Amino acid sequence: MAVNVGNTGNTRHVARAVAGTWGLAERYREFSWRQARGRSAAHEELSARISQDPELCDLLSGSLPAGGAQQPELVLAAVRYLDGPHAELGPRGETAYGRWREWTVRHWNEVRAVIMQRSSRTDEPAHCATLLPLLARLPQPLALLEVGTSAGLCLHPDRYRYRYLCRYEDDGGRGTRLPEAAPEAAPEAAPEAEAVAEAGAPESPLVLECRTGWTADELPGRDRMPRIVWRAGIGLDPLDPAAEPDDLRWLQALVWPGDGERAARLSAAVEAVRPAPRPRMVRGDLLHELPALAAEAPPEATLVIFHSAALAGLAPARREEFAYLVRSLLRGRPGGGHWVSHEHPSVLPWIPAPARRSPHPDDARLLTLALDERPVALTGPHGESLHRLPGTEGVA
Repeated sequence: MAVNVGNTGNTRHVARAVAGTWGLAERYREFSWRQARGRSAAHEELSARISQDPELCDLLSGSLPAGGAQQPELVLAAVRYLDGPHAELGPRGETAYGRWREWTVRHWNEVRAVIMQRSSRTDEPAHCATLLPLLARLPQPLALLEVGTSAGLCLHPDRYRYRYLCRYEDDGGRGTRLPEAAPEAAPEAAPEAEAVAEAGAPESPLVLECRTGWTADELPGRDRMPRIVWRAGIGLDPLDPAAEPDDLRWLQALVWPGDGERAARLSAAVEAVRPAPRPRMVRGDLLHELPALAAEAPPEATLVIFHSAALAGLAPARREEFAYLVRSLLRGRPGGGHWVSHEHPSVLPWIPAPARRSPHPDDARLLTLALDERPVALTGPHGESLHRLPGTEGVA
């Protein structure tokens, strides 16, 4: 197959096209190696094969705008959304890749239309397990405003059920170990019997587990949940999966092949929020829309502006502009408010990252949970662990 990317004979145009193709191939190679490896064997293989396919890279770089539209997550999800070959588990092996490639090229106009209409932004409802202890300690009631939301699933922390596995051996937030019971301990005294602290809605279809070094007394119980009286979000492409089957289908397509746990978590979260009133969702740029939306929060509530793994796509200068805007809004609000950030340490570099005693390969994926630009905890990337930082007792 030969794909014409519009060679007009102009040397400069050809050079730009070649550079675009090379850059896109490198982007897919990096995605395969740094993001998909160890998380999705199918996406790791598929993105690696695309990076070695010059003609397909020509098609992608020549017909998609540079930037977000070319990101691998978006392209791969669009093919899954349209029921391309091997949509469920992803193409594995050369023959399967050949079928995937042929289908994608043949249906490229449809695939491109989906890419241009959709965003790769997803909500991770499991982040609520790491946000909940902090939200429960703020002055109640709360007005939650999430920037960078997708479907508003993190705006409903009070509709989920939580199981905190407490007092595990402290491994710096990775949440990988729980102490085993001593052989001589009586069954009723076994650590496992004391390790679980439950919170949230007992009837919720979504149960979120989180490992933490905190004790049960330090965590919100069912009688100490945050009381939320207003919910709103800003997103580039806000979705309503509880009411729109097509929006749910898109979110499901964004779940990487083989990640059955995350797919089940998404479905359960949607079922949990289905009966709830819809949050106020605003489409647009988060900096432009934030002041007007924040002004709608009821004055008797504590305004909490928060975001989880949402700012990495902004240029550094825009992140600084966002931080200045949030500070100004909260200072100018009668009674103030709070800023809860939940990002990789590289995203907001002025928030001091804690020193690591013993570096571990998984440390690179940990997020920093901060209250008003003060780091209070390290968390697993999918809410699986919560490790309070020294000196933050009484804050979170």
